Amino acid sequence: MTPKIFCLITGILFLAGALAHLVRLFLGLHVTIGMTVIPLWVSLLVAIGCGYLGYEGLKLSRTQVR
Repeated sequence: MTPKIFCLITGILFLAGALAHLVRLFLGLHVTIGMTVIPLWVSLLVAIGCGYLGYEGLKLSRTQVR
């Protein structure tokens, strides 16, 4: 696997994760792990982080790797 393909795949996966967290945020879905309820603001932070990593991955996949 070339670095260009790797960056493209990881960029797409991170953007899909960001989209999933944004859907949870807008629909107000509750997530419970054990007895702990995960607040909605956590999804906002994760969506921002995943969105940034996805953007950077796609940006890197467009550059020429030597």
